[in-house]
Amino acid sequence: MSSLAASDERAVPANTKVIQPAWVRIAHWINAVAMIVMIMSGWQIYNASPLFAFKFAKSITLGGWLAGALLWHFAAMWLLMVNGLVYLALGFATGRFRRKLLPLSAAGVISDTRAALTGKLSHDDLTRYNYVQKLLYAGIIVVGILIVLSGLSMWKPVQLHWLVALFGGYDIARYVHFICMSAIVAFLIVHIVLAVLVPKSLRAMIIGR
Repeated sequence: MSSLAASDERAVPANTKVIQPAWVRIAHWINAVAMIVMIMSGWQIYNASPLFAFKFAKSITLGGWLAGALLWHFAAMWLLMVNGLVYLALGFATGRFRRKLLPLSAAGVISDTRAALTGKLSHDDLTRYNYVQKLLYAGIIVVGILIVLSGLSMWKPVQLHWLVALFGGYDIARYVHFICMSAIVAFLIVHIVLAVLVPKSLRAMIIGR
């Protein structure tokens, strides 16, 4: 009976399938809003005490000044943490991560990267991630966990001194936080470009099918 059901599912055209279930779509858009708020407010916080010899343009920051940026940043932080925990819990509980992100191999990543660079990577079946997508999505989950942990260690360095110690000190935690932010910005850029190049993937994230 199960094999017959699987056969029937494969027979249904991909564009009529539920590509992205409701909980994935809701979590995705909440994460998107929270991330954008955190990045823009984070740039304003960075400007108050730069790590490098540059500052972000005021036009792309949020909060207006340090205290205002911190308020926005902490508000978005709680939203991101709660939503992220729900997303991770459902991702593991439903088996979505296992189905979507595994197996993952270096050979597969290299092959699909080569295909993507030559314009030969297929996007016909949105129910399956290619190896490049698997690597990016698995990687961004790890980066998301790191940026939250490094942010918490910077927020409460005394109370969470053990977490600060795991990062090798407060200053190193700041660099980790900045590097993770940069990785997320790069991911968002690639994500948006791919959505423009493959608009049906954006439609699936809006209506599910």
